[in-house]
Amino acid sequence: MWKDPIVEETRKIREKYAASLGHDLDAIFRDIKEREAKSNKKIVSSPPKRPRHKSKRTA
Repeated sequence: MWKDPIVEETRKIREKYAASLGHDLDAIFRDIKEREAKSNKKIVSSPPKRPRHKSKRTA
């Protein structure tokens, strides 16, 4: 199976980051929120999208 080198590199970085926080999801979440707070970048939040309903066809 072909492996994308960019995907592989991304997975390695993600694994290293998760391992640095003990694979603790709460710790990862806190770290991400702390990084957001320290960042000078604008955080944009979009409202959830409503699912599209398929139109019913009449036979």
